[in-house]
Amino acid sequence: MAPQDRPEEESAEDLSDPRVARRSKLRRITELGIDPWGGRFDDRLFIGDVQNRSGEVLFRNADGKEIALPDFDSGEVDYRQWKADNGPGEEIGPKVRVAGRIMLSRPTGKLVFMNIKDWTGDIQIFIGKKQVGEENFELAKLFDLGDLVGVDGRLGRTNTGELTVFAESLHFQAKMLDPPPDKHAGLNDPDRKQRMRYADLAFNEGVMETFLDRTRIVKSIRQTLDDQRFCEVEGPTLHSIAGGAAARPFMTHHNALDMKLFMRIALELHLKRLMVGGIERVYELGRVYRNEGISVRHNPEFTMLEVYQAYGDYGSMMDLTEQVICNAIETLDGELKRPFGDKVLDFTPPFERRSYADLFQEHAGVDPADEGAVADLARKLGFETEGKHPDVIKNEVFEEKVEDALEGPIFVIDYPASICPLTKRKKGHPDIAERFELFISGMELANAYTELNDPDLQEQLFKTQLAGMDEEDSMAHMDHDFIRALRHGMPPAGGLGIGIDRLVMLLTNQKSIRDVILFPALRPEQ
Repeated sequence: MAPQDRPEEESAEDLSDPRVARRSKLRRITELGIDPWGGRFDDRLFIGDVQNRSGEVLFRNADGKEIALPDFDSGEVDYRQWKADNGPGEEIGPKVRVAGRIMLSRPTGKLVFMNIKDWTGDIQIFIGKKQVGEENFELAKLFDLGDLVGVDGRLGRTNTGELTVFAESLHFQAKMLDPPPDKHAGLNDPDRKQRMRYADLAFNEGVMETFLDRTRIVKSIRQTLDDQRFCEVEGPTLHSIAGGAAARPFMTHHNALDMKLFMRIALELHLKRLMVGGIERVYELGRVYRNEGISVRHNPEFTMLEVYQAYGDYGSMMDLTEQVICNAIETLDGELKRPFGDKVLDFTPPFERRSYADLFQEHAGVDPADEGAVADLARKLGFETEGKHPDVIKNEVFEEKVEDALEGPIFVIDYPASICPLTKRKKGHPDIAERFELFISGMELANAYTELNDPDLQEQLFKTQLAGMDEEDSMAHMDHDFIRALRHGMPPAGGLGIGIDRLVMLLTNQKSIRDVILFPALRPEQ
């Protein structure tokens, strides 16, 4: 279509508006007879795999001898000098097919240099009018930053030694109709990053790597457990009774059964039922939901790992926790000393183990057995003490004065029994529960028990805990079927819960949980 034949409204377009300019190019691509939304593109190679084939690029000298090229990417060898030293000749390299998003474009007359990126890496593309032909070069002039393109060509190196695909044919795959984030300002606002995760992944450095690392960590956790013959299961996400943790649930209603249901706040009670049934090593890695606050450490839905091992205890779970974390680190890069903000965390096992009482004395400055002194300190810190159990008051002080001081990794062991209704008591110390929490950089990462398997004591503790609770509280209702299950005989066991999002934060050096959850909870966009 000649320019004079185009509709008047198109010729009057304001091409200074990038969105209008991009739609104009979209139409021109269609006019070339090319589908601007692409299609099947078989036999493409991931760019990371293409980069690994750099050793296949050879130099054939005037005598016909093929010479392997040195490692120019290290910067230790100058490409031009090397070619001068080896005399006249030509480069030969394998034919490759790649596809990706255009991240950089430098058109110069009859040449276009551009960089494209897929999820494994990026590579330079050389497009010469002579090499690709008139039609392909016309298409190349319609490319914009952010477009998705495919390229067939030869792998080689430019005169500066940069690994490059020298294009022979081009394939348009998709047009980006909105302009990409500003090259310098970028997509920096946290709310926009999380709301527009697609753009964050595509254009912000390191974001893709963080989420791929998350996948590697989760895969490693499953492998560690599978290697020890744990069985992965899927429990229900809708519960008739919200149990297994002290948290406020999300509620919903099942119309057909005309009953209230809760989104699960923990995985524990159903996994223990499976141990009763004979699945002696069991775990679930899945989402749980708590109708609570949002912060850099909390999201209403998050990923939890819960593990139960028959004939184990909380000591078994400490060993397993160290294995899970250290194997995940090995999957990433093996560096046990890892940066986290302005700190360096040392994950070299074994992790430190300290009692709750000793840490309370050290950081709160009062004897945890002195209920009066603990209550006085709690009031000074602004806590209400009237009508509260002394151990509840003590734990509020612990959370305020001790937890932030725990750099770790450190297992805090032996908690007050009264705040641990699902935990076996320490032999000879009925006021102490065999429980640990793992703290790293002041953040709770894991929680574990020697599991209580006495059904009569469990029922008694539930009744004690339920007394005086609000109707809407997560544990305000007795799970009678769980007690019935325990009466069928649950083996002594260790149980463990690990917050996966927080673990990923710590291992990938991210300070906010929102930066390791692909789509965190957000207010509606204004």
